[in-house]
Amino acid sequence: MLNDVNNQKLTYIDLFSGCGGLSLGLGKAGWQGIFAVEKDSMAFATFKHNLIDSQNSHFYWPSWLPQKETTIQDMITTYSEKLKSLKGKVDLIAGGPPCQGFSLAGQRNENDPRNKLSEEYIKMVKVISPKYLLLENVRGFNSSFKNKENGKIKKPYSLIVKAKLEKLGYKVFHNFVCSADFGVPQKRTRFIMIGIKKELLSSKKNFDPFYQLIGSRKKFLDSKNLPFRHITTEEAIGDLLVKNNGVKYHSGNEISGFKQIDYKPVLTPTEYQNVIREGIKDLVPNSLRLARHKELTIKKFKEIQKICKPGTSLNDEMRAHIGTKKQAITVLDASQPSRTLTTLPDDLLHYCEPRILTVREMARIQSFPDTFKILGKYTTGGDRRTSECPRYTQIGNAVPPFLAEALGLLIKDIEDHYAE
Repeated sequence: MLNDVNNQKLTYIDLFSGCGGLSLGLGKAGWQGIFAVEKDSMAFATFKHNLIDSQNSHFYWPSWLPQKETTIQDMITTYSEKLKSLKGKVDLIAGGPPCQGFSLAGQRNENDPRNKLSEEYIKMVKVISPKYLLLENVRGFNSSFKNKENGKIKKPYSLIVKAKLEKLGYKVFHNFVCSADFGVPQKRTRFIMIGIKKELLSSKKNFDPFYQLIGSRKKFLDSKNLPFRHITTEEAIGDLLVKNNGVKYHSGNEISGFKQIDYKPVLTPTEYQNVIREGIKDLVPNSLRLARHKELTIKKFKEIQKICKPGTSLNDEMRAHIGTKKQAITVLDASQPSRTLTTLPDDLLHYCEPRILTVREMARIQSFPDTFKILGKYTTGGDRRTSECPRYTQIGNAVPPFLAEALGLLIKDIEDHYAE
């Protein structure tokens, strides 16, 4: 199966792929995809549409594997022999295991079952034994939990994963990387772990891939014609204002149903917008549906924008004044990169319009191109939040494609210049 793959390209498997941010970036960096694993049907539908079925697909999907949502455990159980045949033939396993239980942005929960999905990643590493590993997670992945019984600090889960990967023969490096440093208009700092087979670095005792990553920043931004500074929120989504574009019918009742931004490409896009809209001229992106806010909600949002310093969350006094118990409400600062996006759209308010962001605005802030179509329903609620992945969740959970591309280029550079 791999014999037909372009021999000039390094190959990878994407685990917990979500809607495809990591794969999109790796493809831009010149990697060849083999397959991806994602258990949610909506997220996989988005992935398949953009990364498998599109004319720009960089996946060479094996004929024995159905192109549908699945889990790592089901895959290992059902296709054990097929996976074993790939051992030593895949260059990279990449993935971002679900991280809600570790996240510093929410209620950290040591017992969240999703925390253990890193074990699934390790199982696949055992079977495939690639040359390189790339693991992305939230900052809290490297933070300790406190033992509720005796108050002692437990070892961070990242160190447990690192030790297990080292036993499998990898030299493991880890650090925090801010997405904004690589052209993403968002202060999204992530814990990144890179594993390299020990025999590939036997004589490189002081090698540190993160030192190489920092050194690559200027070249990466230059390649996209982006300035050597952080991109602001306004530079990313300023052409999507309702007041400049107007609105049109989207769905539901003609009068009371959903509206969407009636997008009209601007004559003078920003440098960032030029990259995001490269080669598409008048194309109107999808997922421009506006939330259907009640008048009382709009009034509340206007008051929040009036009293809250942009870029900072409401304090206790402000929340009491507004009459909300919601902990994380932030008005975006137009002159700075966005705060970290989450899966809850009402965590962030637009910097100058009394509304939450559209899915497309979130995608812009995550560095997805306007050609990338997000599929599925827009939101979900209640208990389904832990089991469904609608559009807002897909984008909020995604690895920013620009960051993924920079990491993909880094590992290619290691292969070309440092690996033995």
